[in-house]
Amino acid sequence: MKLLNQHRAEPIPAGSTDEVIRAIGLSKTYPPDVHAVEDLNLTVHRGEIFGLLGPNGAGKSTTAGMLTTRVIPTAGRAVVAGIDVVAQPARAKRFIGVVPQSNTLDRSLTVFENLYFHGLFFGMSAQQSKTEAAALIDRIKINRFANASVMALSGGMAQRLMLARAVMHRPAVLFLDEPTSGLDPQSRLALYELVRELNAEGQTVLLTTHYMEEADELCDRVAIIDHGRLLALDSPAALKQHVGADTLVSITTDGDLDSLAAVLQTNVKGVQSVRRMGDGLQITIVEARGIIPAIVTAADDAGFNLTDLTASKPTLETVFIHLTGKELRD
Repeated sequence: MKLLNQHRAEPIPAGSTDEVIRAIGLSKTYPPDVHAVEDLNLTVHRGEIFGLLGPNGAGKSTTAGMLTTRVIPTAGRAVVAGIDVVAQPARAKRFIGVVPQSNTLDRSLTVFENLYFHGLFFGMSAQQSKTEAAALIDRIKINRFANASVMALSGGMAQRLMLARAVMHRPAVLFLDEPTSGLDPQSRLALYELVRELNAEGQTVLLTTHYMEEADELCDRVAIIDHGRLLALDSPAALKQHVGADTLVSITTDGDLDSLAAVLQTNVKGVQSVRRMGDGLQITIVEARGIIPAIVTAADDAGFNLTDLTASKPTLETVFIHLTGKELRD
């Protein structure tokens, strides 16, 4: 059953018809002088899944808060569906659906009632709200809990119900703030599937996450942010190409890491860079063919005993390390 575009509020006005979100010089500073977000500029296009990727404390949730009227910017503009969310917050909320990090379901209501009353609040008729609530409950596969308290739901079920509630009124943009944090792998995959289904029907999604694989798997484009600043913005594939390498090799040794790094950088052709990562080294390789034996031989010739060696393709975490020189912290 198609559940989108049946009674969404007025068409998106202003600007490009492809533009659903625009942040213009968006900033948020907390007293005394904490810059949560600094001069953020980005555009989200209609129908895409857009990711804000960064570690905890990077400014992702603050950015989402400013775009959804929950946080007032210190400077700049936030426009959603052509509406300035600061100047017209009440109107903007009609076009916004939000799934926050914490469980905000009404514990005094049943599963069905959480959806039904949400629909009424956003102007749906009683019959429309009843029909849509029933369809969404069926879609998220919690039919047997329809008349039960939301307290009876598992974490994954509750998260799917919050997502269903967020799209009940047909928002122009669905905001998901760390939607899979704390979920088990099965619940996480179920949520991924639901997000993809909604997006396939035309739902624009803005997702904040610190899980690199989540951004890589779900998002059409990703903005990498850290300490409130935008570091890079592109498709996951293009961002990984930006690293300029086709293979990463991680090694550990019982010898001196800095000395081994110098040996490999000097003596192994194809090594682009060597970084110290935790208890080992991460080697960025431009041309991987024959490189593993060359690394082992160079280390052995220099008197180093390699205790572990693994090879992998670049990831979005690799991009983050490339941009910041540090790992994507929790």
